[in-house]
Amino acid sequence: MPVSPTPTRRWLLAALAATLAVPAHAAPRAPLVLAAASLQESMNAAADAWARLGHARPVLSFAASSALARQIQSGAPADLFVSADEPWMDTVDKAGRLAPGTRVAFLGNRLVLAGTAADRRTVPLDRAGPLLAALGQARLAMADPDAVPAGLYGKAALQKIGAWDRLAPKVVRAENVRAALALVERGAAPFGIVYATDALASAKVRIAGTFPASSHPPIRYPVARLKTAASPDAEPFRRFLISARGKAIFARYGFTPL
Repeated sequence: MPVSPTPTRRWLLAALAATLAVPAHAAPRAPLVLAAASLQESMNAAADAWARLGHARPVLSFAASSALARQIQSGAPADLFVSADEPWMDTVDKAGRLAPGTRVAFLGNRLVLAGTAADRRTVPLDRAGPLLAALGQARLAMADPDAVPAGLYGKAALQKIGAWDRLAPKVVRAENVRAALALVERGAAPFGIVYATDALASAKVRIAGTFPASSHPPIRYPVARLKTAASPDAEPFRRFLISARGKAIFARYGFTPL
């Protein structure tokens, strides 16, 4: 019996079809960029800025970094990979998929607790008590804490403040950080652990608290060109992203340039 592709795989296949299904006489194809879900608004803005410079607009495919890394390991013919953490880029590197000398960590972020916009509570996150009290018996939305960067950062932070063992049974595991954010937006969970940039991108949530930077590994976004890169614009677009002009675009959406 045929197996239906996962949503992540469907997005990737659609992106590949968009870039590869061009006439033989057409101009060289635009780069296909596999990017962490938390980069949706900012990466689209960067792609628009690149297009305004006279280039073909990059094709963007967003999903959890873990899902994208696995697709690359399986041989997905993309041009650039932008991960929300270093370990998944390490995985792709160890698989021999990165073009040497092209990996650069260029953005940082903050980890926050997002609540519904109507909930005006502020939750200190330097210890377990306030968060446990705020949640009560309710559920906590997170990206998968066993694989997805936002979930891994979140689990580390909860362990650091001594809340993980109590909260683990209440965690609603989402496919990626935007799916976790959507659970809070819909009221399916009163709080969710997301990046600050995710919370800032939604009018339906507000930041209830920020985890201390010391409570989790540094949040760093690396970008690299893949060995499968076939677009002549792949390397120029990578260089644009890590340039001062490119980083300024991401800064407008709340990222910290590195």
